Amino acid sequence: MHWLTLALIGWLPGAVLFRLPVAERDRRAALPADERLFWAVVLSTALSLSIVLALAAAHRYSFARLLVADAAVSIVLAAAARFRLRLGPRTRRIGPTVLVPILLVCLGAWRFFPSAEYLIGGKDPGVYMNEGIQIAQRGALVVRDQTIIDVPPFARDLFFPSHQNPTYYSVRFMGFFIRTPDAGTVVGQFPHLYPASIAIGYGVDGLTGARMAVGVWAILGLLALYFAGARFVGRPAAAAAAALLALNVIQVWFARYPNAEVVMQALLFAALLANARAHVDGDAFFAPVAGALLGLLLFLRFDAVIAVAAVLAGLGLGFLVGQRPRWTFWPPLVAAILLYALYLAGPMRAYAELPRVFLANLHWWQYAAMALGGAAALVLLLSAARSPATSTAAARWAPPLLACVVIALAAYAFAVRHPGGKLTDYDAYALRTFAIFYFTVPALIAAIIGYMIVARGLFWRDPALMVTVTAFSLFFFYKIRIVPDHFWMARRFLPVILPGGLLLVGAAALTGVRGRWLTPRVIRGPIGIVFLGLLAFAYARAARPVLDHVEYAGIIARLEHLASVVSPDDLLIVESRNASDVHVLALPLALTYARHVLVLANPSPDKVTFAAFLDRAQARYRRVLFLGGGGTDLLSSRWSVEPVESDRFQVPEYDAPYNAYPRFVRHKEFDYSIYAFTPPTHDDRPFDLDVGVNDDLNVLRFNAKEQTEGRTIRWTRGRSFLTMTRLRPIDRAITLWMSNGGRPAAAPPADVTVTLGQQVLGTVRVGRGFAPYTFDIPAATAADAAKSGEPVRLTIQTSTWNPQKVLGTPDDRDLGVMLDRAAVR
Repeated sequence: MHWLTLALIGWLPGAVLFRLPVAERDRRAALPADERLFWAVVLSTALSLSIVLALAAAHRYSFARLLVADAAVSIVLAAAARFRLRLGPRTRRIGPTVLVPILLVCLGAWRFFPSAEYLIGGKDPGVYMNEGIQIAQRGALVVRDQTIIDVPPFARDLFFPSHQNPTYYSVRFMGFFIRTPDAGTVVGQFPHLYPASIAIGYGVDGLTGARMAVGVWAILGLLALYFAGARFVGRPAAAAAAALLALNVIQVWFARYPNAEVVMQALLFAALLANARAHVDGDAFFAPVAGALLGLLLFLRFDAVIAVAAVLAGLGLGFLVGQRPRWTFWPPLVAAILLYALYLAGPMRAYAELPRVFLANLHWWQYAAMALGGAAALVLLLSAARSPATSTAAARWAPPLLACVVIALAAYAFAVRHPGGKLTDYDAYALRTFAIFYFTVPALIAAIIGYMIVARGLFWRDPALMVTVTAFSLFFFYKIRIVPDHFWMARRFLPVILPGGLLLVGAAALTGVRGRWLTPRVIRGPIGIVFLGLLAFAYARAARPVLDHVEYAGIIARLEHLASVVSPDDLLIVESRNASDVHVLALPLALTYARHVLVLANPSPDKVTFAAFLDRAQARYRRVLFLGGGGTDLLSSRWSVEPVESDRFQVPEYDAPYNAYPRFVRHKEFDYSIYAFTPPTHDDRPFDLDVGVNDDLNVLRFNAKEQTEGRTIRWTRGRSFLTMTRLRPIDRAITLWMSNGGRPAAAPPADVTVTLGQQVLGTVRVGRGFAPYTFDIPAATAADAAKSGEPVRLTIQTSTWNPQKVLGTPDDRDLGVMLDRAAVR
């Protein structure tokens, strides 16, 4: 059943459209059979995504409606053609070359799955996943969140204080903006084209299908590179480039990890192929296809404007040598640009804020330079149109001049460029990072040679492709525009630079040029094959550690269990983002599992306001629960809490160092407890807390729970707070069981000062091994604290040390002492 559904979504409409008896169908029939199938898939995918976006913009999307729409489009097109869909006698039969794309699909299927279980919040992948699932479940780009509506205005600052931003009210979860709290409207931070494909995957096979969408896009990217490259530099070089891409660690990693870059890779190289078929080969059918694909890319990422501009620049260069753009290229592209402008002005106003700020901060001379460049290009185009001599000169000199500029800039970026002033190290060394970490230096040299080969003999076969690869390289190697955590930074290279570079490597190894100074082809061919083999081996070895890794494997089962504890009639309040990482569980609980979830804005909410909110919430929901693991000051005489459940688990998370190559699998730990808010109770027993066990509402500014020497403990920080639920007039001392954790000699001594309210109780030096340290409580202090009837805060101030700075270990926490227990007597 899944295969029939996929065929309807991803093949049938495109196959019918491709076979329509319009725009010289015989030309398309003469294309290789494997490319014809590729175009059926690309056209169907683009159409299905457009339908999803259109329906979701109208708040009317459902998977069933998508299937009906695809079927209706297929039937209407076939009927309009009177079902004359046979390609005719010029149709090329299936040949042995069809094995290449089949092998690429098999290679991708082997290396790109299983997909990450990245459903949690906190970073871009979780936002993409939950945006797509929201489209699938609620059928809209902008959703109406009843939980937000139910928060009274006086309590909004507890959970989503206003950011005083003209484009949005506040943040619902990281990556999701609240537009209007009264209406509860929420929109995801990122454009919705990739989430639309996640929604399709969710409709096909639930969460499994949603996760696999990125891998399917990566396989389509291999095929798009292969077919675009086969037309440009030949099938052998293109096959080598696509195979190397499948082996490269960046492609393997991001083919399993939710991101929009692999989508751009697939759609952009398909658009480049369509553009070349239309404007170089003269096939009228592909002109509107190229315009539509480029327009669709705008709804994926803002940097797609670079791709659109580069293709237009490539068309301009082609105009110089007589390649005239077809008028049918423009209507779908212009329509998409107009819709994109409405999209940015509407649901994506907050997303468009950063580009607006960037443009507003440009200097006058930068605007002047752009205006002069545009004027110069226009003059050159008009001159070429009127003068054959100008056209001939442009055809002769433009490619080698561009190659010289690129080679000079590459040499400068790799060997000369250094940080200084406003130039950061990761921007200055971007090309070196790409070459040394991911591409290899020999491959970079081969790519430069390939650029020279293409510029000399093949440039005008696809000027738009060459300009696009060049433009992305210049843009991102100049400023990477991302925090250099790896592999995260490497996604900048993924859509165009890596596949384009590998295409040039394939050209250098297998295409060759004429010249007496070069070795004969009989020698050059084997050398190129050996080089490609060694490069493939290096890529496969580098990617081997991530093949067996599934990012956050097992987290979905944990989320499903947590969702079973929190019923649809409950309200779950989650500790703030700066308390611990537990808040990342809130996003999928709310958006994927449809639970009522609110995240506190800070770890010390106003208790009077919270009490008023709690009264209303307990009347609205069956239970009001709290989820925490890092510490929140939320105890009061106005309510009580009782533990419901605790859990502690780890999920695999790959190393993500700053400006360094990832090395190994780490484990991300989650340690949380769930509490239910209940009416206030009275307990005259002295306060006694086992730290690390159901203590989340008693601690603040501590490190996460740990176990050591058979004890549950937490490390203090420089200034940590312990909230005692009660203090009786007769209480005279508090005892803390502490250890310095085996501080090295280079660290300062573990001096701890304890303060009750405003009263300093004393200072001790904590030694190795756990021991009780007792601090006397003055009678007047105990009497005053007991009189208020409210919980009392104990401040623990400690001299800290940092293991990363002192010992060079990965642990970068500021550690005080280990606290095991606190008891009042």
